[in-house]
Amino acid sequence: MIENLDMALVNWSRGQFALVAFYHWLFIPLTLGMTYIIAFAQTIHVRTGNPEWERIAKFWAKLFGINFAIGVGTGIILGLEFGTNWSNYSWISGDIFGAPLAAEGILAFFLESTFVAVMFFGWGKVSKKFHLVSIYLVAFGASLSALWILVANGWMNYPVGMVFNPDNARHEMVDFWAVLFSPYAVNKFLHTITSGFVISSFFIVAVSAWYILKGRNLMLAKRSMVVAATFGLISSIFLATTGDGSAYWVAQKQPAKLAAMEGLYEGEEGAGLVAIGMLRPGKEIGDGQNAFIFKIEIPKLLSVLGYRNADAFVPGAEDLVLGNEAQGIMSAEEKIRRGRLALDALAGYKEAVALDDEAGALASRAVFEENYYYMGYGHLFDPNGIIPNVPFIFYSFRIMVMLGFAFIALFLLLLYLTVTNKLEENRWLLWVGIFSLPLAFLASMAGWIVAEVGRQPWTIQGLLPTMVSTSNINANAVILTFIMFAVLLTILVLAEYKIMLTAIRRGPDNKEKGGDNV
Repeated sequence: MIENLDMALVNWSRGQFALVAFYHWLFIPLTLGMTYIIAFAQTIHVRTGNPEWERIAKFWAKLFGINFAIGVGTGIILGLEFGTNWSNYSWISGDIFGAPLAAEGILAFFLESTFVAVMFFGWGKVSKKFHLVSIYLVAFGASLSALWILVANGWMNYPVGMVFNPDNARHEMVDFWAVLFSPYAVNKFLHTITSGFVISSFFIVAVSAWYILKGRNLMLAKRSMVVAATFGLISSIFLATTGDGSAYWVAQKQPAKLAAMEGLYEGEEGAGLVAIGMLRPGKEIGDGQNAFIFKIEIPKLLSVLGYRNADAFVPGAEDLVLGNEAQGIMSAEEKIRRGRLALDALAGYKEAVALDDEAGALASRAVFEENYYYMGYGHLFDPNGIIPNVPFIFYSFRIMVMLGFAFIALFLLLLYLTVTNKLEENRWLLWVGIFSLPLAFLASMAGWIVAEVGRQPWTIQGLLPTMVSTSNINANAVILTFIMFAVLLTILVLAEYKIMLTAIRRGPDNKEKGGDNV
């Protein structure tokens, strides 16, 4: 258990990481998805010889290029923060967490950065087929980069393929493939990357809708709308499918997160899924109050999603904190007790090793290994702290899900009206298409809140709390860099916003007005 814990340092470190991650995610979805749409347009050009499709590909590639550089820069800052603000976490888990990040740099970033130059400058200078392959390799490289980062993140949520070495107090990897192919990591990758595809599709939909409203570049806008709406529709449907997988693995490995997502305080068999509801403000564990002011529930669906059994028991926050002997659920207080046994035994083991006390070292190690699984709980003070912020997670989850299903309907409607040449008659839908872009970002951010705030209080699920993962530095240093990053990144975002709007207004022909009106 950490003494003299500086919660200001913890909170500012978390805030700084969240700030940079927020700005980073403004750019990354476009990197993930736009390259595929550019590649689709260029593929049609190569197959048909129609120059209009190359014009479409070039235009979106220009906007992609504006976005690409700043996305890379914000990602570098995030990587540096693991060494500056989270060095204790990096020390304990660096052998595992560092491996996929190294693979991302070696296998993904170099692939992406090598061929992005051919993609930008190869128009008419290399063969069309080689240029097309380069575009696909940039797209694949971006996806591969996301894979390695999300594998690392998935391991933090579901730590596998490793052992803890008490001699150096570090987790060490013993099975790389278990880390890479962890079902949690695979599902997180598929769900996150398709979220990026949806955002990038809405970006192209929004720009295309603006052109149609202005009566400019109509051929480009309508063809881009068809490609983006098709890509977005497929991605949205797949996103819902992977969302089902996410619910299942959260139920299996992070029951406290699931309880917060559903505002479930008292566990029940055949638990229903809350479609719409309002939580009771001030609700606390064990106070006997109803958790909801009102709710509309789909019977038994939560049990089905979480356990593939309509009558399965779903533990609530009170079961997880207070324990439920009938369901075999240990109380948080007991886990904290065992966690402190593990930490004391670890300290005793190190002391015995230093004194060459072999018998004492063996005895302490045996106690440690018996209670190792609860080691992270030994740092906690309050049993209620194992439950994340319920209202924040509950409402964020519903925003994500409701918008996700609305996007499927919107893509379907946009595609139908564009193909039937009726889109221009429904100007209201074009405006919906424009405002769908910030809504797509909102849905994606809500999903990240559920995933990451819902994981609290853990950096590594069950093994390392966030509050003991920080560096041993002064909180004022983190506050200063927080302000610096906030100012710098805001300036960069505003600069990109201005450059992007200028490029969109000028269009594919680099003119403020004009373009085809066919």
